[in-house]
Amino acid sequence: MASAPAHPSSSDLIRRLTGEFIGTFFLLAAVVGSGIMAADLTRDEGLRLLQNAIATGAVLVALILAFAAVSGAHFNPAVTLTDLALGGIDRTTAGLYVAVQTAGGIVGVIAANLMFDLAAVDWSSKDRSAGHLVFADGVATLGLLLMIFLTVRRGNPQAVAFAVGGYIAGAYYFTSSTSFANPAVTVARMFSDTFAGIEPASVPMFVVAQLIAVGVAVPLIRTMTPDEQQLPASAPVHADATLEPE
Repeated sequence: MASAPAHPSSSDLIRRLTGEFIGTFFLLAAVVGSGIMAADLTRDEGLRLLQNAIATGAVLVALILAFAAVSGAHFNPAVTLTDLALGGIDRTTAGLYVAVQTAGGIVGVIAANLMFDLAAVDWSSKDRSAGHLVFADGVATLGLLLMIFLTVRRGNPQAVAFAVGGYIAGAYYFTSSTSFANPAVTVARMFSDTFAGIEPASVPMFVVAQLIAVGVAVPLIRTMTPDEQQLPASAPVHADATLEPE
């Protein structure tokens, strides 16, 4: 079992929350900004998606490498809630993480809109309410959580950045939802009526699917990594942790 999570000091908590806000800000600026740029560069939908996927995957690698030792580089309430369930983070910190991730994502989308001379807030009209899209995003979220926590709990936290960046870039293509896989990303993307947007009415079911994926991921992770003892539940939150011998 992982040891009980320690409550961070006030200065440590401020550092972590700042990291989560800024990291999620840049993630959403990249997702939405690269989508807008792709739409400006070509009318080919496939090429737009490819450009969006490559940019998002590359930025994710960079952000996780930069912020893992600062906040844990969650940038995703689904990751934070999974870490909470696995004992890697305390409830208060987890709740604050979710709040700043959502706020950072929204500000990141607003910044992307402004960088391309669009209205700061332009509610998306892109309907993504179809059942198969909702199901696909649950699958995408489950896969993401497994990539992160199985990589970490088997003692290879340094590879998480590349696992996440590669998985998300690929999942843009193998899931019909284009892999939102993140409640904060889902909420934030409704603020931009552009290539990466999602209409507000489609958001609740996407978030429900993502939260169901958390519920499925936790027992799977525990089943597939039963022998870890002092290994942290999430590398990011404990970036300086080391694997203890069995």
